[in-house]
Amino acid sequence: MSLSWKQALRDFTTYLRLEKSLSINSIEAYTDDVQKLELFLEGKEMADPGKTTFNDLKEFIIWFGSENDNARTQARVISGIKAFFRFLLIEGEISENPSSLIESPKIGLKLPEVLSLEEIDRIVGIIDLSRPDGHRNKAIIETLYGCGLRVSELVGLRLTDINRTDFYVSVTGKGNKQRLVPVGRKTLKEIDLYMIDRKRLPVIHDENIVFLNRRGRKLSRAMVFTIVKDLAGRAGIRKKISPHTFRHSFATHMVEAGADLRAVQEMLGHESILTTEIYTHIDRGYLRDTLIMFHPRS
Repeated sequence: MSLSWKQALRDFTTYLRLEKSLSINSIEAYTDDVQKLELFLEGKEMADPGKTTFNDLKEFIIWFGSENDNARTQARVISGIKAFFRFLLIEGEISENPSSLIESPKIGLKLPEVLSLEEIDRIVGIIDLSRPDGHRNKAIIETLYGCGLRVSELVGLRLTDINRTDFYVSVTGKGNKQRLVPVGRKTLKEIDLYMIDRKRLPVIHDENIVFLNRRGRKLSRAMVFTIVKDLAGRAGIRKKISPHTFRHSFATHMVEAGADLRAVQEMLGHESILTTEIYTHIDRGYLRDTLIMFHPRS
């Protein structure tokens, strides 16, 4: 009995959600990559994904590459397709993996954009605290930078996640994995100031969610992106800014100040120390100065 694309994608989605514990956004990215391949193979009347060959995949990559010349985009799509065929192999739907010899395009190390402390202060300083959303937006920036959260972790943060006695927040990260992140007095102070305005909302639908929109509902990720971009623009910052920029800045400033890389890894929620190590590449001058200061042969 042949396997349909619809059934294969449904099973793949279940596998990513239950066995790999991926987030909804990651699952959508993977399935979108596979659907691109499905769309391409429809022209070849390939109704069974299990019959896909190495040559089919090569033709797809050439076709996709002609439409998308960004190496990172190509690498991401190839990664999604490889994961799909590995899944089919695990499930016994195919006896050989046609993607095993497919190579991703070479991409260089892309260092994340980082804000200086002065730039962060400029963004915070531009916020109009007389507006109903002023203290909320300031608390958002302070929380992103003060705790190094992902935007999905920020919008999902609950009042019951904040431990004011021991100064930490309980964060639910990728794959629903929880970690404890220290939170400073400044960040807590800004959240407390925002809570005064939060209580004035006409109605609150999501009682336990910290950051709400004017209708009393949980903020969307897109709304946080809009807030950050607007503030950065008004502060005169020309860098390409997103909520993730504050997470990168948090990690960079911690490493530059001498924080242990393992501690930063724990706070960021990185599974591998290799992911955290990118922050050691950002400030070569800092590393050189550290060597001169501490190495006995210097």
